[in-house]
Amino acid sequence: MDARAILARLRRREVPGEEALRWFAQGLADHGVSDAQAGAFAMAVCMGDLGAAGRTALTLAMRDSGEVMAWDLDGPVVDKHSTGGVGDCVSLILAPALAECGAYVPMISGRGLGHTGGTLDKLEAIPGLSTAVPHDLLPALVKKAGCVIAGASARIAPADKRLYAVRDVTGTVESLDLITASILSKKLAEAPDALVLDVKVGSGAFMKTVEEARALARALADTANAAGCKTTALITDMSQPLAPALGNAVEIDAVMQVLTGQAGGPLAALSAELGGQVLADAGLVRDVAAGAEKVAEVIADGRAAERFGRMIAAQGGPLGFVEDWVRFLPEATVMHEVTAREPGHVTAIDGEALGLAVVGLGGGRQVETDVVDPAVGLSNVIRLGEKVENGTPLAMIHAAREDGARRAEAAVRAAITIGPAPVPLPDLVFERLGG
Repeated sequence: MDARAILARLRRREVPGEEALRWFAQGLADHGVSDAQAGAFAMAVCMGDLGAAGRTALTLAMRDSGEVMAWDLDGPVVDKHSTGGVGDCVSLILAPALAECGAYVPMISGRGLGHTGGTLDKLEAIPGLSTAVPHDLLPALVKKAGCVIAGASARIAPADKRLYAVRDVTGTVESLDLITASILSKKLAEAPDALVLDVKVGSGAFMKTVEEARALARALADTANAAGCKTTALITDMSQPLAPALGNAVEIDAVMQVLTGQAGGPLAALSAELGGQVLADAGLVRDVAAGAEKVAEVIADGRAAERFGRMIAAQGGPLGFVEDWVRFLPEATVMHEVTAREPGHVTAIDGEALGLAVVGLGGGRQVETDVVDPAVGLSNVIRLGEKVENGTPLAMIHAAREDGARRAEAAVRAAITIGPAPVPLPDLVFERLGG
């Protein structure tokens, strides 16, 4: 096999066969393929179209460039992936809830990307908790706690790590084929029995239109199912933050309010929808409605919160976190409320702008080496459709410095549109594909 021959086929708009893609993925993993060849591959795929069969073959080749998990458990292994949004902390609710429903959840998650927060960054706002779970210890930890949320080890889909870095500097991040292979190579390396995909659409998502979201959802669901994993993709609303909080510690607080029955809303509702879907696909309940009811039940009676506490302790976090989480979470030095300057109704919220405001406060990364401040962010963010008067609170800013709070206030005001009349609210779930 020869990298130049594979690249020549791609240049001619021909799709390499499974063996060729497997060889190239292994070359990415062991550096048998040069950076120049990796970049040429990424660009050729981006400019062409692998098709459904080629996309599946590339995904499996990248999955198999590293280790694939093997499980010895008394229940199905399930997972969830979100394409990213603002105030999206569903994973932190869903993992313990699914574990309480009889599933095992080895959730490989990521860090903040652009304007969206990262699940690992949010969890690491909890003192002592480590998301760097050694690969060899993951099966035992999943068996013990029922759920683990951790970063991918170097032994999981190493071809993806190499190709992702190349894509970032070659302008090929937005390729549907490469996005699909990148996401699913890591998820399928977990060897799940069922997978649910949350494909976000709207101002706070990467996909701004339903058409874009549908194309990604179909590519992901079709590829995962072709690879042998029962998978359903939900296209869900991100026209406003899912939780009324954006940031790391403030989103943990929002999660705990849901898990302890102090809050509901879209965050709790979507957790139940996604959980119901994957429980049904895993065969643990008769249908999605029964699954959603089961997830809501284990949240309402406190079992999911107790399971979350067990997971935190298993990953090095404090005992007693669930009982008194506010005491453990870091607090910002400056608290500044943003209030409305005119009456009306909230007609639009620019979620991406709010996410970037949090990054500007230090709650995300502008470059990979930035250190994240877990205490900063936004809380009590107003919802679409709400009526406001002069002085109605729009959001609370959590900042490290007064000047940062002032900059964030300007961003928040620009991101929230107040109009004279209310607007119809979008559905939380637009479509379901796959399954």
